[in-house]
Amino acid sequence: MKVLITTDWYAPVVNGVVTSVLNLEKFLRELGHEVKVLTLSERIRSHKTENVYYVKSMPAPVYPEARVGFIKHRYYKEIVEWRPDIIHSQCEFSTYVMAQIIAHKLSIPVVHTYHTVYEDYTHYFSPSKKYGKMAVSVLTKTLMNHTDKVIVPTEKVKALLLGYGVEREMFVLPTGIDLEKFKKQPTAERLTELKTKHGIPEENKVMICLCRLAKEKNITELLEYFRELDPPKTTFLIVGGGPYFKELKKEAENLCRGMSVIFTDMVSPEEVPDYYKLGDIFVSASTSETQGLTYVEALANGLPALCRKDPCLENVVVDNENGFVYENFEDFKKYAEKMLTDDSLRAALSQGALESSKKFSTYAFAERAVEIYEKALKDKENGVHTKRFGF
Repeated sequence: MKVLITTDWYAPVVNGVVTSVLNLEKFLRELGHEVKVLTLSERIRSHKTENVYYVKSMPAPVYPEARVGFIKHRYYKEIVEWRPDIIHSQCEFSTYVMAQIIAHKLSIPVVHTYHTVYEDYTHYFSPSKKYGKMAVSVLTKTLMNHTDKVIVPTEKVKALLLGYGVEREMFVLPTGIDLEKFKKQPTAERLTELKTKHGIPEENKVMICLCRLAKEKNITELLEYFRELDPPKTTFLIVGGGPYFKELKKEAENLCRGMSVIFTDMVSPEEVPDYYKLGDIFVSASTSETQGLTYVEALANGLPALCRKDPCLENVVVDNENGFVYENFEDFKKYAEKMLTDDSLRAALSQGALESSKKFSTYAFAERAVEIYEKALKDKENGVHTKRFGF
């Protein structure tokens, strides 16, 4: 099968969408399928590699690092002549429109993965949260109803889209992760090197948050809670970069003066597994996730998780199995102090984390995606017609 993946975000950008796309691309090829990617260039010049087309783009002021691509691009003819069997769209902006144009030309299905709960991001583009959510609802309904099948990572997102009025057939398919890259254990020397680099005391336990540093990740709450914890010799390690980086560092200085709070800024994808291995527990206060790949990555590294309760965590973080979910400061304090001081509990939760991560294998994810592609193709053969966006 020839699969064209379209996405506004692609490497070297690091976020959940890119992780999902890279894993899907890799394992579709391993399953024997031919895959090409249509994405946006990071500059106003198009270029390509063997399998990736980068369309010229320019900055879009709606969200930090967002870009808008030139819909008419030099690779359109080449892609059409390649004749993909199906398009798997991953974003709702420039490359979504490109996908719709190609699908209309070739009369092929579009499967779309809805990665982002945009109503949690309205502060970037609307002064009114109410009207921002209304705009998100209308736009999402319109775009999704011009696709053939919709993939969502959790039941939480499916319920949200049904509430918007999306009528396409939806499939709940958690994004897979490449478990193999987390199996390699860094040497003790490597871990000591990282601790020395970032000034982490060797004797300290490490509470780690690894994510894109944006306002919607709610890291301020974690700083406020960390300030009130009792366990001595604990470092709060915040791994990642993003638009909220400088502001968070200032908040940490004000809220946790004299405490061990360390920011690494952006780290390379190759180094991410080593940073997880520095941690004793993984923490998150975000409720803006569609799935939260970093949760699963943490579990795959044997890292027990302590996360704010959210529907996207159902069957992911399970109390007393691989970590805990909390609803308020009292919960957080109780669980964090227990996990940081009880070595036997932490060891049991760590083993549970490793076991629970296995269900998120990328192979299973890619195989299920192919089944959805085949269903979309079969419906097309049987005369099911979807009107394309803009046509």
